[in-house]
Amino acid sequence: MVTLARGGPRAAASPPPLGLPGLDPAWSRLVDSTDALTGSSVTWHLLDTGAALEALGATPVGTIVAVHGNPTWSYLWRRLAAETLRRAGEGGPAWRVIAPDQLEMGFSERTGATRRLADRVRDIGALTDVLDLDGPVVALGHDWGGVVAMGWAVDHPGQLSALTLLNTAIHQPEGSPIPAPLRLALAPGVLSTASTVTPAFLDTTLALGHPVLTAGIKRAYRAPYLHRDRRAGIAGFVADIPATASHWSAVELDRIAEGIRHLGVPSLLQWGPEDPIFSDRYLDDLIDRMPHSDVHRYEGAGHLIAEDVDYAGALLDWLDARRETPAPASAVTGAGAGAAGSARRPLWSNLDALSASAETALVELAPPSGSEPRTISWSLLSRRVRELASGLAAAGVGAGDRVSLLVPPGADLTAALYACLRIGAVVVVADAGLGIRGLTRAVRGAHPDVVIGAAQGLAAARALGWPGRRISTTRLGPAQRAVLGVTTSLPDLARRGAASELPPEPSADAVAAVLFTSGSTGPAKGVVYTHAQLEALRDLLATQYGVGVGTGLVAGFAPFALLGPALGARTATPDMDVSAPRTLTAEAVAAAVAAVQGRVVFLSPAAIANVVATADGLADDDRAALSGVELVLSAGAPVSVELLDGITALMPGATAHTPYGMTEGLLMTDITLDGIRAAGSASAVPTRDAEITAGGVCVGRPAPGVSVLIAPLDADGAATGLPAAAAGVTGEVVVSAPHLKQGYDQLWLTDEAAVRDTAELSPSRGGDARWHRTGDVGHLDADGRLWIEGRLPHVVVTADGVVTPVGPEQRIGAVAGVARVGIAGVGPRGTQQVIAIVETVPAARRPGLAAPELAAAARSAAGVPLAAVLVVPRLPTDIRHNSKIDRARLSRWAERVLAGGRMSAP
Repeated sequence: MVTLARGGPRAAASPPPLGLPGLDPAWSRLVDSTDALTGSSVTWHLLDTGAALEALGATPVGTIVAVHGNPTWSYLWRRLAAETLRRAGEGGPAWRVIAPDQLEMGFSERTGATRRLADRVRDIGALTDVLDLDGPVVALGHDWGGVVAMGWAVDHPGQLSALTLLNTAIHQPEGSPIPAPLRLALAPGVLSTASTVTPAFLDTTLALGHPVLTAGIKRAYRAPYLHRDRRAGIAGFVADIPATASHWSAVELDRIAEGIRHLGVPSLLQWGPEDPIFSDRYLDDLIDRMPHSDVHRYEGAGHLIAEDVDYAGALLDWLDARRETPAPASAVTGAGAGAAGSARRPLWSNLDALSASAETALVELAPPSGSEPRTISWSLLSRRVRELASGLAAAGVGAGDRVSLLVPPGADLTAALYACLRIGAVVVVADAGLGIRGLTRAVRGAHPDVVIGAAQGLAAARALGWPGRRISTTRLGPAQRAVLGVTTSLPDLARRGAASELPPEPSADAVAAVLFTSGSTGPAKGVVYTHAQLEALRDLLATQYGVGVGTGLVAGFAPFALLGPALGARTATPDMDVSAPRTLTAEAVAAAVAAVQGRVVFLSPAAIANVVATADGLADDDRAALSGVELVLSAGAPVSVELLDGITALMPGATAHTPYGMTEGLLMTDITLDGIRAAGSASAVPTRDAEITAGGVCVGRPAPGVSVLIAPLDADGAATGLPAAAAGVTGEVVVSAPHLKQGYDQLWLTDEAAVRDTAELSPSRGGDARWHRTGDVGHLDADGRLWIEGRLPHVVVTADGVVTPVGPEQRIGAVAGVARVGIAGVGPRGTQQVIAIVETVPAARRPGLAAPELAAAARSAAGVPLAAVLVVPRLPTDIRHNSKIDRARLSRWAERVLAGGRMSAP
């Protein structure tokens, strides 16, 4: 056991030296309070913005008490102090910030005493007792200062209005070692050397910035700890970490850990997942103790999150989040909205209704085992779901537990998914197409309690350190179970469940799933759905496309394959790599259609392109099967008329539809091929704003129950003002629907951005609406049809006005010899130049400037001035659909190339 570090010699408190970056000397203050250990007077140094607020004539609405950890000091909170004063000076809410240096730390008094956790909690309490705190108090803490802040919060419920934390921990799981860096710091012979004799512990902490801290900021953090006599508090703090249940501070830590469960105040957890000390397991523990918390994980941020990101702006936005919003607007709304008051039909209701049916439910055309295709009846699927649900419950998997499914499409995935839904577990679905890095980020962020996977997925989970107890899809031998860390298998759970009872059904408003986005516009985000929202999606698909019991459904897009049983549809996924839609062939589609007498086929644009390209290999029987298809759907990216013509030539009895949606809402609008033709040329669509060069893809009218508004773009290309339904106005597309997502998982800031300026909007369909800013740019026409013009981050702002990318891309795409086009902006926003990057037919052998004839034709067609026309062998696309052009990547590439960089592939 570590011996409690000895205190150093006494030293008086003092203000920090002048000239520390970002620190206003006027904020520094020395305050006396009672020493919790001795009862004598002790002097603190703290930052206090009270006087600065008074000079502004601003009355505080409350006080933020910010507690630093080890080995930092109140300098950690300088950005919060500055931001609160900036906002107060602009007429915003005035929050007073009080950030003390803990005793023996920073520039507070060195008493020579050794302080334990309980002492530090009482110390902060004694300080706040003597301070003139204005209004309610928000407790804020980081690192071990987070524990102290939580202790203060537990002891002062009458003053506490909110608890906000940056990376910290309040509980060490039994049987789990404390983080390796702390174990090293506590090792015999290391504690004193690393923390006191040398500044190694301090310097190691300062090396954790993302990006690296500047030399000036490092000097500021070192300022109170320049001599070994000043660093005794650092060693004392390390020694006070309760590494075992017998540690002197373990009882106090347990008291606080239990106390925060009962606080009942709003809480915000801001987290840097790259922290080698406080990993996501500590975030998960805090969420378990405070399940009402708002959470935001900053990808790429780490332990020094206060230096890595704008935590201060986020915190103040969070405190102001419930302020009044503008008046409501009407919206363009799809007909046939709502089924308010109708009886609930859970997602598994068709499984129950068809439990005695020997008819086909699923056809596995590419079983995981590599054996022959097999057919699964409704009775078998229903029984398997019930057995797995009961078995999972008997094995301790319960309502709210997160279950990550690393299972290829097929019967195992379908049965496991519906079994989890039935017991109220939350299924976590991340596309293998995200790649190892993206998939790891997604799984770790979702922090599943259980991972169900095939051997390959479980091997990845083990190798990459993904959380969760592991269940295999098949029975494994003892050696393989041990290597993969597998506790049981789906067959074993089914056998156990055959003799067990099902638990109660989850409620409609319980969380059902976390579905990850494609990652095509940034790190993949976890989208949270409740049971009611997934049920609404099922009902909309049934209404919109007539899919129901007995319908043959071929799904080349995994989410719709998983919805097949909910619809009662006979479902097959073609033999393909679902993470790479462009691998789908015409022969594979025909085989899937024949297997389930498919009437409805859902394919991505990239899949359609390859299906059309491989059509020459079809036999007469294949063509006969495809002729029975009545409906072909394609979504995920814009689909050209030529592609739709190509697929309907293979399926001559089918009507082609291109629904518009996103992971956050899988069906928002819909249009047929005939509807696209009727809409006319994209370049001919008028818009009201002459400063915006528009165009776009017509994606049709809102689906039943869906409402669409447009938040207009301003001269800087930002979506501003109240969303409205005026025709001809280009802006960000804002949608509402019963099947819209609940929110984003552990991304509070993203959630807020997605609902900005929508709190008071009331669609004409009435009811309690949820809205979502899609990030797509478009406009409504006079007939209520939605036109998509691109993504908001891809808008180009030139000296002559705003350019949305899809219109120029379409016009250049019509030039002979052009296969696809990506528009990119190069240069400072406001004076950007428009660049066209072209994929040609035949493909260019290497990147370069376009031939003069092609460049001239592209410039003539574009409708906007082009600074350059470049050709590439292949345009970069998104991961999931292989269809969305990665314009952000193109912009970075074009900027580099045109600045004289190497002409490599983008």
